[in-house]
Amino acid sequence: MSTRYIRLDKNDAAVLFVDHQAGLLSLVRDIPPDKFKNNVLALADAAAYFKLPAILTTSFEDGPNGPLVPELKEKFPQAPYIARPGQINAWDNEDFVAAVKATGKKQLLIAGVVTEVCVAFPALSAIEEGLEVFVVTDASGTFDELTRHSAWNRMAEAGAQLMTWFGVACELHRDWRNDVEGLATLLSDHIPDYRNLMTSYNTVTSSK
Repeated sequence: MSTRYIRLDKNDAAVLFVDHQAGLLSLVRDIPPDKFKNNVLALADAAAYFKLPAILTTSFEDGPNGPLVPELKEKFPQAPYIARPGQINAWDNEDFVAAVKATGKKQLLIAGVVTEVCVAFPALSAIEEGLEVFVVTDASGTFDELTRHSAWNRMAEAGAQLMTWFGVACELHRDWRNDVEGLATLLSDHIPDYRNLMTSYNTVTSSK
């Protein structure tokens, strides 16, 4: 397991949204539903803001897993969308792997439902192929905390880095001076307390 600080690079990263499906979302119990959906959409907004390639995939969507949440399709209308006919591990699907490799990126941000299967299996597979994997923990959900920590431990021990969408956004941005308003808007849209902070800041600065 690597102990080096491997920084996210917006020029070398892609985002994989794995099985954020209507049926599977009903299984998520380790994060409150509203907060979880906000986190997923925050990651999507961050991917769009930083112009990261996105790949969408579902598993057996004609069955009980259900369709992909519509907001992701709307956010990335041109992104590769792989509806896997049955493979549980997305990395077992040739079209999915081809789409990942076609991005030319070596850093993969992965989020999905459920964490110990839909996230862990492709994350571990990608690590085996020499890619750098960053698991977005709060945009991934599962049954309970025991299951979640078992998945996190397994992935971390294999070399995956565990991050939140907020950490992802800040590490990709690097420096506030790159775009103060852009980053502030992204954070304010998904963190109510941050919106309050920016409202206070804007009020003070506009009065000077």
